[in-house]
This record gives sequence, structure tokens and C-alpha cells, in this order.
Amino acid sequence: MRIARFSRNNTPGYAFVQKDDKDGEDYLVVLNGHPILGNQVTPTGERFKIESEGVRLLSPVIPSKIYGLAKNYEAHAEFMHEAGHSDIKHAPEDMIIFTKPSTSVIGPDDPIIIPACSNDMNYEPELAVVMGRVAKNVSVEDAMDYVLGFTCVNDVTLRDVQGTDPTWTRAKGFDTSCPLGPWLVTRDDIDWTNAKISFKLNGRTVRAAGGTTANLIHSIPEQIAAISSFSTLLPGDVIMTGTPNASGTLKPSDEAMVIVEGIGALRNVVLKAR
Repeated sequence: MRIARFSRNNTPGYAFVQKDDKDGEDYLVVLNGHPILGNQVTPTGERFKIESEGVRLLSPVIPSKIYGLAKNYEAHAEFMHEAGHSDIKHAPEDMIIFTKPSTSVIGPDDPIIIPACSNDMNYEPELAVVMGRVAKNVSVEDAMDYVLGFTCVNDVTLRDVQGTDPTWTRAKGFDTSCPLGPWLVTRDDIDWTNAKISFKLNGRTVRAAGGTTANLIHSIPEQIAAISSFSTLLPGDVIMTGTPNASGTLKPSDEAMVIVEGIGALRNVVLKAR
């Protein structure tokens, strides 16, 4: 099941995304209630195309917090070392966990703004976990019971700032650094153990950026258990599971597209702050 958050004539709402059998187009089936908070939701009877006038998709959730894992794929750890961004050649044994604020979140087609302080902003395509229940001190075995679903995320990073920012607060937490979308796919409707991740820059696939969650060093249940051991995860909170391979620079006017098999494509265009 696909769940979208959308705006129609500047009024936000939630909807199921359903493909019409006749024309093959995706339609929004508008809902009563708040599916992220676990409320009972029912269709209102209203239905319209995603491309309808006055309609735009929003970030599927507004998380209270976002956690991310760094160097959670061996290929990315090796890339960072070879590119001169890390002294560590291989992925570390322990998890490297960082945060982004909720103000970093944007939705599909929203612009990614390069801050004036940076001249090297990088894309990092990833699979994102969306929590569906309050999670505190959960076990690895029970962790997936707390997941609502998954979405695409671009862990946009200021690579030149990161080197002088030990906590990565500016490098990863600036406004527009966390594009999410285009919608959420519920937990049982995607193979999250082997989801293929790819990236397109200006319409061309960047093969070096691709990968699969089958190569995660720390699995999604392990990530949830570790994070919930020190932080209470709330419904709608997001965990960025890691970048599978190489990353690269984004420049003004670039079109960045994160694609996750079983979810879809998250598109954003890059602008430079004035």
C-alpha cells in the first residue's frame, strides 16, 4: 500500500495512491484521519489524479527527528576513503549515528538549496524507514513490528563543510538537506531486505551510486534496536539506513532523482542560495 501526503489548493491531506486499471495513471484516494498516527482512516470518496491542477505531493511524514547511519555499506566506506574524505578505509564495526532536524525535510519536487557556505554539496541516495509506533528499548527480533513503512531519502551533505564539522551538524542538518518521498510504502509491500537503490543525475543513471540493502552492514532491525536504546522513536520518525556506494557533487540547476525499487522516484532540483 502506498500512502501519500499531499496539498490541494494549499490544503494538506493524506491519501492512498492507487493505479487505475483503465488508464494506468496514479490517483490519490483521499482519506479521513491520520494514518501515520495509527488512527482509523477511511476513504472520503474523493479521488483525483496526482497531476491534477493545484495538487502537489508533500514529504510523506513530518518527523520529530531523523537519524542516519554513516558508512553502513562497505562500498561507501571505501569510496569515502579513496576520495580523501575519510581516514578509515573500511566500514567501522560500531554504528556511526548522526541526526538531522525536522526543518531539513522537504518533499518531492521541492528545491534543494546549496547554502552560501558550501561549494561541494553531495547527493546520497538511501532507503528510509518510517516508524509507526512508539519504540523504546526494542529488541532486534521485535524491531520490524514498530515500522509503518519505507520511503526514498536523499541524505544531502555539504562535503567541504563536513571535514571541518566534527558533529556534522551544519554539513548534514541544513535546510532542504533531507528530501523525502514521493510517498510511503507500507512494511509488508516491499522487500526491504533486498531493495535496489539507484540515482539519476540530470536523467542519467549514475551506476557508481547504486546498490542494494542486502549489503547493509547493520541491518534495519539492528538499527532500530540500537537507536531506540538511547532515544524514544515516535510515529513518523525517520531512520536513513545508509548510502550504498559512491556519492557525487550537485550543482545549481541539477536534477537529482533517488529511486528505490518497490517505492518509486524522488525528484528534486538544485538551486544556489542568494
